[in-house]
Amino acid sequence: MVNLELKYAASKIKALVTDVDGVLTDGSLTFDEDGKEYKTFNAKDGQGIVMLNKAGFVTAIITARENGTVRYRFKNLGMTKLYEGSKNKIASLKEFMSEFGLKPEEIAYMGDDLPDICVLKEVGLPCCPCDAVEEVKKYSKFVSSKNGGNGAIRELCDLILKSTEKYDSMLSAIINRE
Repeated sequence: MVNLELKYAASKIKALVTDVDGVLTDGSLTFDEDGKEYKTFNAKDGQGIVMLNKAGFVTAIITARENGTVRYRFKNLGMTKLYEGSKNKIASLKEFMSEFGLKPEEIAYMGDDLPDICVLKEVGLPCCPCDAVEEVKKYSKFVSSKNGGNGAIRELCDLILKSTEKYDSMLSAIINRE
C-alpha cells in the first residue's frame, strides 16, 4: 500500500528524470573487443515512460556517460530531454527546470548511486531501485520493490500515473487502442 505522504508527493509530479546505468539498466556494462558498449533495457520500464509521455509528463535522462545505445533508447521512447556526458548532474537538473518551467516539487528523479544524491536532495520525489546503494536509499522517498533495469522505473511511472489520476485513462487508451 502506498502511504499518503508518498501519494501526495507523487500527485504533484509533472516530470520524470532518470539516471541510466543501474536504473534503466541493471548496471551491467558490456563491451566488445573494440570497446563498443552495449546496454540492455526493460520493455516494461519503456512502456511506463511511453505512458507518462502520452499523459503529458516531461521525461528526461541525466547521465554521466555518453553512449549511442542510450541516445537510441531515448529517441525510441519519445523522451523530452537527454543530458549525456553530464559531469555535474545538478547543473543539468537546473537547466532542465529552467527550460521547462518546473519547480523542484514537480520532479521525480530515480538514481541508484552516489553521484545521484545531489539530484535526489533537490527534487520533490526522490526515488531509487531496491538494489541502489544504501546511501541513496536514505535520500529516497520511494524505494521500488524492483531492481534497476527490471521494472523499477515502471513501478514509479505507475505510481505517478495513479497518484495524478491519469492511470485509468492511459489504461483505457491502450486497451481500446485510442
